[in-house]
Amino acid sequence: MNTKTPTHSTSTCCGGAATAPASAETVQTALTNALVNGNLDVRALPPARRHSLIFETYHRLGQGESFVLVNDHDPKPLYYQFDAEHEGQFTWAYEEQGPEVWRVRIGKPKSVKAAKA
Repeated sequence: MNTKTPTHSTSTCCGGAATAPASAETVQTALTNALVNGNLDVRALPPARRHSLIFETYHRLGQGESFVLVNDHDPKPLYYQFDAEHEGQFTWAYEEQGPEVWRVRIGKPKSVKAAKA
């Protein structure tokens, strides 16, 4: 993982303040694809729904498992949110860095470090 940096507001990535709802079918399809083929493509989802789906996918992982997040922009603010909420309990590795498509492998390590108090 990268070095420590200050935490941030979670509304800066994926347009978190947008209100357009995703259809249940679109969300379920994205989640199923993430769990079946390891890719979570959020590009077709409304920005307001992306983070919750990404974290839902992460929470369904077993230790040592991962998925590839496919996005239309650098999800760096999402990294900071993961670091604030799951410090030492996730892995993050860029597989493709734009300019149009970003792929990041997000996972749970086989062994988890204890969070700082």
